Amino acid sequence: MSGASWAAKRRAALSERFPGERIVVPSGGLKVRSNDFDYAFRPHSAFIHLTGEQGSHAVPDSVLVLEPTGGGHTSVLFTRPRSPRDGGPHGTDFHADHRYGEFWVGRRRTLAETSAALGIEAADREGLRSALSRPVPTRVLRGEDALVDGLVPAQRAADSELVQFLSESRLVKDDWEIAQLRAAVDSTVAGFHDVAGELERATRLERGERWIEGTFNRRARLDGNGLGFETIAAAGAHACVLHWMRNDGPVRAGDLLLLDAGVETDSFHTGDVTRVLPVGGRFSDAQRRVYDLVFAAQSAGIAALRPGAPYGDFHRAAMAVIAEGLDSWGLRPYGATASTPKADLYRRYTVCGTGHMLGLDCHDCAGARTETYLGGHLEPGHVLTVEPGLYFQPDDLTVPEELRGIGIRIEDDFLITDTGAECLSSGLPRDSDAVEEWLARSS
Repeated sequence: MSGASWAAKRRAALSERFPGERIVVPSGGLKVRSNDFDYAFRPHSAFIHLTGEQGSHAVPDSVLVLEPTGGGHTSVLFTRPRSPRDGGPHGTDFHADHRYGEFWVGRRRTLAETSAALGIEAADREGLRSALSRPVPTRVLRGEDALVDGLVPAQRAADSELVQFLSESRLVKDDWEIAQLRAAVDSTVAGFHDVAGELERATRLERGERWIEGTFNRRARLDGNGLGFETIAAAGAHACVLHWMRNDGPVRAGDLLLLDAGVETDSFHTGDVTRVLPVGGRFSDAQRRVYDLVFAAQSAGIAALRPGAPYGDFHRAAMAVIAEGLDSWGLRPYGATASTPKADLYRRYTVCGTGHMLGLDCHDCAGARTETYLGGHLEPGHVLTVEPGLYFQPDDLTVPEELRGIGIRIEDDFLITDTGAECLSSGLPRDSDAVEEWLARSS
């Protein structure tokens, strides 16, 4: 597969970091949705990063083992082979095992095919117990495989250090990862264009948010593996709910639609973009006022993106604009001003940070230490979002009535380069005039 050689380099870095120790990284397994139906399987992101596995080829309950040798490590992927059809102890699995039998769930690769695709020695999962029995210092990615957790005694400090390394190793993207993220964002942008063309139809449906959701989700399945996260299609006051995923409301002319969505590629990398669309094609004066303030805040955050800058600079730049704007409107819920040095000064109206790392996870590298992520500095190869927002609850009496129920978030994806930052989602308009022009062209 196209990412296999890059994954080999990542395993080499892991080997160098933990010499003489066994490293065990499970893919995770199936999770029950209802009775005998499982959720669609997605491997753990650390497993993906170290193997280059893609899309529907991924096999539940696979386990990557790096076994120490005199000169480094050998890598073995323990996985399920094809269902046998010629007798033997598992001869009935093909027909009888509704969870893993190929009659039920489709063909898997042979062990030889897996090895050829990923460039890793592949072995039957049944050999895992024996492979982990030799007394060697072992670090495990915990909580993903009950058999592994039971076979290897937990070493809290050592296992935590492994999680940190696996997360931090994804902070700076290599060329292949950057190409995958470009593809993910391109497909995400295409999905937003699809939605723009369906706005009018959504207004004619009782649950128009579902139509918007389905329109984007269709693009995600056509272009990639699926969604990077559940689509947020929030019309009207639903936009004031940060993670509105019920998507069961109407889409009415005159309201705003906040769409936060991302396509996940077959390599499991995801885009993450948010746009707010005036459903009737034009912002009202109050809607435009809020939108333009958020746009100015995002622009200030974008201007702060550069290699060497403290990670928090873009958030602070965006929040300064938000604070000054709200001050100018007389919205000071805690009796303070824009110069008040409290991080949560305007938490009433904007409760989260202004961005996050992006990659295999929408909120990527969450296991990294503070000093390497939130307290670190931007570097070429970082990919992150900038997404300030303002959310005026429909029953918040601290804001004027015309602002209640307005929720605005503008989010784009950026690659830090040697000289600044490249907007990967530039195929979508950002400012209010351009958004109105876009919708006029799409109708």
